[in-house]
Amino acid sequence: MRRLFVLGSMICLPCLLLSPARAAPEKAKPKPKVVQFSLKGTYPEGPRSEGLFAELQPSLAAVIRRMDAAAGDDEVAAVWLKIEPLAIGRGKIHELRSAITRLRKAGKPVYAEMNTAMATQYLLAVACDEIVMPPSGMLIIPGVRAEVTFYKGLLDKLGIQFDMLQMGKYKGAAEPFTRSNMSEPLRESLEAIVDDTYEDVADVIAVDRQMKDHQVKTLMDRGLFNAAAAKNAGLIDRVAYADQFRESLCKQLGADQIELVTKYKRKSVDTDFSGLGGMMKLMQLVLGTKPVKTAGQGKKIAVVYAVGPIMEGKSTADLFGSSTVGSTTIIKALRKAADDEQVVAIVLRIDSPGGSAVASDLIWRETVRIEKPIIASMGDVAGSGGYYIAMGCDKILAEPGTVTGSIGVVGGKLVVGQLYEKIGITTEVITRGENSGAFSMTEPFTPKERKVWTEMLKSTYGQFVQKAAQGRNMSAKQLGALAQGRVYTGRMAAENGLIDQLGTLADALHTAKQAAGLKKDEKVELLILPRPKTLFEQLFADPSAELELTAPELLEAARKTKVFRRLFTEPTLLWMPYEVELK
Repeated sequence: MRRLFVLGSMICLPCLLLSPARAAPEKAKPKPKVVQFSLKGTYPEGPRSEGLFAELQPSLAAVIRRMDAAAGDDEVAAVWLKIEPLAIGRGKIHELRSAITRLRKAGKPVYAEMNTAMATQYLLAVACDEIVMPPSGMLIIPGVRAEVTFYKGLLDKLGIQFDMLQMGKYKGAAEPFTRSNMSEPLRESLEAIVDDTYEDVADVIAVDRQMKDHQVKTLMDRGLFNAAAAKNAGLIDRVAYADQFRESLCKQLGADQIELVTKYKRKSVDTDFSGLGGMMKLMQLVLGTKPVKTAGQGKKIAVVYAVGPIMEGKSTADLFGSSTVGSTTIIKALRKAADDEQVVAIVLRIDSPGGSAVASDLIWRETVRIEKPIIASMGDVAGSGGYYIAMGCDKILAEPGTVTGSIGVVGGKLVVGQLYEKIGITTEVITRGENSGAFSMTEPFTPKERKVWTEMLKSTYGQFVQKAAQGRNMSAKQLGALAQGRVYTGRMAAENGLIDQLGTLADALHTAKQAAGLKKDEKVELLILPRPKTLFEQLFADPSAELELTAPELLEAARKTKVFRRLFTEPTLLWMPYEVELK
């Protein structure tokens, strides 16, 4: 037998020649990574504290940041949006739709899964490549409806009177408390809002679903669809359960299985609390504090959030996103940004129906005295005082559905004298001075008190119009025709010159970079102001916060009542108590 010796080993040559070659093991196909985002809740704006409760309701900025990260991640093959009940306005809808558009432009197919969907959810879904609904699902898109509740009849029965004055014929902020139905100017103003919202919703659906405008409006007239009917009408693409959709998604991506990532870029919580170090971590987690980081040395853009009704003094916030805009807090934040040498521009992000005239004016004054570029970015609402604090900025951007304008003034007081009589309370008065009863809650204004109060409101309204005209480069007459307390959508405001352009917060940041002389692709850090409150601060600011979990509806009503009480201690209000919610 012939033998071949290699490195001291003996191999049988015939065996070597006759043995079949072994095939290399077949490599398993890599699983495509599919990121799933669950969109639900309110997505509050503004700085959020770190800590145990920070992820209970993530902010709008946080979810958009995660979606943008997926857009730039080469490992992400597709995005699956699970769209659940949402309580957001049209501004936030536009922000999320823009994030979906960026995902698709980055080559990431986006799929929307819905069960029971109202208009808010559907407007997000139509921005995606494909819409999936289970056989038992329902789509509800019944058009646009405005409802104004009037309390005068109830107040009359209770013996309560709102003695209110207004500047601007469309300024109907007090009408729910002083009338039993809409005045003609208020109806005219709200009909314009409803018309624009209706046209915008129909246009968005028509463009995204490749339909004619009249087809969409016919479908909206029907309004209610089960999943099969929605598919037949071309409103959705597929009727399937989530597991069936997942199987089909594998085929579409050419894989046997997918890697579904449900917590993409979400911060994980370290649960090792052993020892002294663990105790410190636990305290940081519960209280919302974190170790101080060394500040970067690059250029920054400051984003100052003004979210909630505008009041004098310090801002307030609770654990679940409700907040007020305190003039002292916002002015301090603006000054911090202005004094920081690394900050090259400021974006003032506004989501506010207004409030105190004095507080709004103080914030406005700070914006006009800042020499650095300052850009206003409007969210869901920026009306009355919310518009006031924007009009001193170098440029104003709004979402198409932002509710804005309402350049007018309202003022007055709550009168409970008849209620006191009904329940047996008596009041005796000692007075000196003709107008000493101007703030009395037991009697309405006397003619002389009404005269001086009206003069004060006229003065405030005149300042509002004059400053708005100056900010918009209009004559007082031109601006006055747009004022009178009339409310506009962002689209309407762009057409009449009350804002500069339509755009998201991201667009406002690009505009700020441009105004600062930076290149479009030049990297900057974001400085978020004011500093978010810790859990400890929020609990002590709102002792009822822990009850939120057991009675959220009652607490929301109580919170609004508390805001109203604070607002009506102000002699003049730049307030717009309207909000547009698509259902």
